This record gives sequence, C-alpha cells and structure tokens, in this order.
Amino acid sequence: MPRLFPEPVLAALRESPDLPAIEQGGVTVARGELLTMVRRIAGGMRGAGVRRGMGVGMLLSLSPQAFAAHLAAHALGCRVAPARPAWGPEQLAFALTKVDVVVAEQSLGRPALLLGDLLEGDPIEVSPPRARPEDPARLIFTSGSTGRPKACAHSYGAMSLAYQPEHWPPPLTRLMTHFARCLVHQGLAAPVMFTYLGRCLVAGGMAVMPEGPAQAGDLAGAIERLRPTATMMHPGRLHEILASGADLSSLEALMLGGSPASPTLLRTAMARLGPVVWQGYGQGEAGIVSMLTPDDIAAGHDASVGRPVPDVELGLRNGEIWLRSPHMMDGYWDDPEQTREVLRDGWLNTRDVGYLDDHGMLHLVGRSRDIIMVNAEVCYAGAIEQVMASHPLVAQAFAVGLPDPMTGEAVHAFVVPTGGEAPDEDSLRELVRRRLSANSQPKTITVITEVPLTEAGKPDKAALCIAAAGVRD
Repeated sequence: MPRLFPEPVLAALRESPDLPAIEQGGVTVARGELLTMVRRIAGGMRGAGVRRGMGVGMLLSLSPQAFAAHLAAHALGCRVAPARPAWGPEQLAFALTKVDVVVAEQSLGRPALLLGDLLEGDPIEVSPPRARPEDPARLIFTSGSTGRPKACAHSYGAMSLAYQPEHWPPPLTRLMTHFARCLVHQGLAAPVMFTYLGRCLVAGGMAVMPEGPAQAGDLAGAIERLRPTATMMHPGRLHEILASGADLSSLEALMLGGSPASPTLLRTAMARLGPVVWQGYGQGEAGIVSMLTPDDIAAGHDASVGRPVPDVELGLRNGEIWLRSPHMMDGYWDDPEQTREVLRDGWLNTRDVGYLDDHGMLHLVGRSRDIIMVNAEVCYAGAIEQVMASHPLVAQAFAVGLPDPMTGEAVHAFVVPTGGEAPDEDSLRELVRRRLSANSQPKTITVITEVPLTEAGKPDKAALCIAAAGVRD
C-alpha cells in the first residue's frame, strides 16, 4: 500500500534536513526548518482541539508557513479545504460552512486559529500519519451551477498516489527530473501548485515563491528574477509571458493546465523555448487524466491533450468522456444529489466531449455543460446569468464564453433591460464579482432588445457567440 500523504513529503524533509526546501523573498527555508514548522503547527492545532476527520479551512497567502500548515493538518488526518483568493464574499462564506475550523493569518469575523500563534505551539511527532486511506483528505472547490462552490472530496488513498515516485507513469518521472527549482506562483488552493510543490520536494528539488501570488505581467518578471527550472501555468499566462520578451532561458520544463492550449500556442512556445512544454488534462473531480509531452508536440499531436496516464480507464458514451481512476474524487462533499449526477457504478462523467484517435491520443472537442474556463477557473454561465438577472434594471441575461489569449476563455454577456434605462456595466461587473468571483466578471456586456431563438424556441447561444465574437473583434 502507498505511504499516505503527507508522509512521502515529511520523509523527504527528515532525510535531508540541511537541503533547501523553499525560497521566498531572499530567505531560504531548509527542509529541517520546514519540518519543525510542521511539527509546531500540528502541536498548536492539536492543542486547539483539532483531530482526525475534522474539516480545516485555509485562508492563507502563499508562503512556506502556509505550506507547513497544510502538511500539519494532513498529518493530523484532517479534511483540508483551502480557499481560492478570487472568490467573492458569498462564495467564501458558503465554502466555510464545509469546515469545522479555519486557519488564517489575521483575525476574521469568525473564530479562527492564527498561523502566527500555531507556529509557537509545542512540537509533536507527525509520523506516521493519523489518517486512513478512505478518509477524506482534501476538498478541491469548483464553481457550482448555482454560483455556490462544489467541493470535490478526494481520499487520502487517492491523494497519496501523486507523491509516490514508484507509482509515477514514465512521462511524469521524466518531467520531475527538471524540477530542481520549481516556481510556485499561485496560492496553494490551486491543486497543480500544491501537488507539484510536494512532488518537487520528494524528487529532491526545491520550491521558489514570489512575494505573493504572481498576477498579470509580473509572472514573466518572477521567472527572470528567480530563474526556476520548472513551473506551471495556464495557456493564457504562457501567451502573456511569451509576448513580454522576458528571459525564459532557465526553464527546462513548463507544465500547462487549466484549459487546452491551442496548437499554435504550443508550436510557438516550442520554437521559442525548445522541447520544454508539457500539458496536463485533468479536473477537480477526476484528478489527472492525460499528459502531452514535448515529444508528442514535436510529432504533430498538438491538437490533443495527450495520452491517458496508465491507471486511467476511459469510456466514451454518446461522445462524453467517462472514466474510472484511482485519482478521482469520492464525490461532492455533503452533496449527494450532485454526486449522483456524475458518479455511476464507479465511473465518473467528466461532462467533456471528446474522442481517442488512432494513436491513442485524447482530443477534447467541447463540453456538455455550460461552463466557461477563465484563468483555469470553472465559471458556470447559468450562475453568472442568475446574478446579472437579479439586477433591477435587467430583465434577462445571457453569458457565453469565447477563446481569449490572456485568460484561456472570457465571459461575454448580453442583457435585456427591464425598461428604457440600460444598466450600468460597472455595477453589473461588481455584482458578479461580489456574488461569484473576479474571473466570472464579463469582459463585454452588450445590451439587446431581442433574444435570438432556436427552432425549439430556446435562447440561441450559438448566435450569441457569433455576436460576442463581433463585439470582441
């Protein structure tokens, strides 16, 4: 049986205490120092009554101490639920109903364990881990169709496979040889950032962090300053840093995820950076599904999302991709109804539409659910429409997604006014940001008086997409 998380990471810290673990702001935290942080925070949590099976929410910025807090909560066998920084206050409040206690850096409007206080706790032994394989380990939040986050619950058994080199497929083993210096530039709520940080330590590398999440144009600057050998990002960020003209020569591996990169972007990146570009396809519900390697891109498979990893079994039903995998979730936490919609007889419906070609490469051609991927965040069109339609000057609202070079996809909205007065665009965007998230805000808002309809009499989203493309261009 695989060693349960976080034991593989903790063992790597114990075995090489003098090696660097994380560098941030010119300060390097050694592996032994990081382990001491974990032991102190775990002692502080236990002293506050935190026990195996409890839900622990994480409202923390990007730092070595935040990563230590995650490891400590996992060492106690808790269900860890990190908050996404782009959430609006209503989404955050709802997500915190899924946990028993919150760890934060400053006082909140509700009781919380302060990270600074936990770091002063009496250290305790953190190995072996307290959890059992079937215990819920982590809640990965995705946007819900009602605007409320859905919490994908992954067990310790499923989560632990990501940190076991003996269970890594050959492409991942090859990829991790380039992670001597891994740039982690988003908050730890992003599964790809958290996972590769831990994998990097297990593989003998170190992580480098900017002074907070790298947003917009500062990611290219962070790569120039910190000289990482590997990092992870979504395709919109790659487009941005390629356009910046920054010195990216330190990169030996660049993992793309969140939404499929276009063949043009992949080829452009390979021509500029060399054979360092990888792409992963996965979901909060499914975990990792497939990987596209530099060799695959060079061989002309750049229109695909790669080959399914060995332990993922795919089944195509009416064009939809179903799978079963040791990496997939057990269900949506505290939501049996939505769980039944996607999990049936051990199979998960990804609700993505695709096919396998003659080379065994997986292609995505669309989605069977009305979602828009913005900055790798799942944004539900229905939720955006409901929020905009709650404005007193909006009678109807529609949201569509179009490809966007900066964010992967972008939201474009259409509103029908209740009367002669058109709603203020800024107030609508702020309403969406407050109720949902910053990524859900429409890039364009177009006032219409007539809604295009299909032959069945339903709103014609295809026609709205064409109209949105005209507005965008």
